[in-house]
Amino acid sequence: MTTTTNCLKPIGIAGSGRVARALGRVLGERGERVACIASRDSERAAEAAEFIGGGVEAVSYAALAGKVRRLIIAVPDGALKSVIETLSLSARRGGIALHTSGARELEDFAPLQAAGFACGTLHPLQTIASPEQGYAVLLGATFAVSGDDVAVEWARHLVKQLGGNAVTIPAGQRPLYHAAAVMASNYSLALLDAASELMALATDTSQDEALRMLAPLARAALENGLERGPLAALTGPIERGDTGTVELHLSALGAAPERIRMLYAAAGLQTLDLARRKGLAEAAAGPIERQFREIL
Repeated sequence: MTTTTNCLKPIGIAGSGRVARALGRVLGERGERVACIASRDSERAAEAAEFIGGGVEAVSYAALAGKVRRLIIAVPDGALKSVIETLSLSARRGGIALHTSGARELEDFAPLQAAGFACGTLHPLQTIASPEQGYAVLLGATFAVSGDDVAVEWARHLVKQLGGNAVTIPAGQRPLYHAAAVMASNYSLALLDAASELMALATDTSQDEALRMLAPLARAALENGLERGPLAALTGPIERGDTGTVELHLSALGAAPERIRMLYAAAGLQTLDLARRKGLAEAAAGPIERQFREIL
């Protein structure tokens, strides 16, 4: 690694949300020089600076790129283009900028690249529900990196500082990578929400109580799947080819919202694919698949 990116040059962070705060704090505590943080809202910038600590300065977007040549841009995707345009107005040649978006490529970085910046991505493959929780889980996380060579080199340096794992995402594949992350994180929560809604209907209790009832089952299933792999961990009526039980489920789901019935069928098709790979005979799989496809 060259000294160009390995030396402790000061870092500026664009954005004051959960990712910006968590990343700024953990980088600062791992020896990186986080100098300033910017937001459209001066109060939010000040709050983020206080959370990161270490004398971080709260500044505006217009001032940020004039203060540092190492930028981490942690703003929502919808704001990325306008923030980059603002940063490029005061950017000095020879800088590096990384953004934390999971799905976006470098298409929005043209103004900074034209200003002489090397640009890339540094996306934490981790769910960050709050700055505090994010701070607790970023150490050792996997980060998706891509972009200009110098930017990727700096990104890998930062990941190493965090004791994490850097994975390179080929050009054009970031949306697919991010879809996988969304399914593993957000969609698992959606399935859990739907399951607790059904359990509340079945037991005539609150959804909160239903969620508590389901918690041990959900934890065990996820831990088994992560430890043994989904194929080996799969159990249940589809894995057994139990067409009658699936029919009972679909009939009972007539009393549930249509979105949950369709979710059951869509998830059932993926479960059926697992069961086939595990050895379920087509004579049993075919009738189950037809039931699901009638709904979808």
